[in-house]
Amino acid sequence: MTDVFGAVVPGRPTGVLADVWGRSAVRDVILIVGAAGAVGLAAQIALPVPGSPIPITGQTFAVLLAGAVLGPGRGAAGMLVYAVAGILGVPWFAAGASGWPAATGGYLLGFVVAAALVGQLAALGADRRPGYTIGLMVIGNLLIYLIGVPWLALATTLDVPEAICQGLFPYLMGDLLKIALAAALLPAAWLWLNRKHAG
Repeated sequence: MTDVFGAVVPGRPTGVLADVWGRSAVRDVILIVGAAGAVGLAAQIALPVPGSPIPITGQTFAVLLAGAVLGPGRGAAGMLVYAVAGILGVPWFAAGASGWPAATGGYLLGFVVAAALVGQLAALGADRRPGYTIGLMVIGNLLIYLIGVPWLALATTLDVPEAICQGLFPYLMGDLLKIALAAALLPAAWLWLNRKHAG
């Protein structure tokens, strides 16, 4: 395998975590649907934010973790399944909502893009060390906000500074906690796998 800088690291598992035990079409479908379900479940952990149409949820953590674990194709596909199924009526958006979320549709699009990029970076080894994983998660979160916040402004009567105040600032502390958790979980999983492989 190669690490994030392209250096060869022989004798260790390659790819993303989901590839360690092999790949098949059936496994991929299960993982994609499972990723969508995990985000839907995380969306039910919803705390309302006064003055904002966007609650605090566990979604972004589940989205970015799915991208890192599944890789770019399956990660993005899982988020696409989540978005399309919710729009069509599956009640697994935040707090059991469904249908077209006009104000927050940009965040859904951001989920797909962020999962793809995080998955690609993870496939290059960016989820194997805490420092790299922090950068990986920061990039993923920024992508979600870069798409979600302008969409929020366009879909509502908010101007851009108001959209930033309502669609970004209230969530930063939670994002820091999610990033710290991912920085512990993902490298620990790889460390365990590498030790098991070496043993």
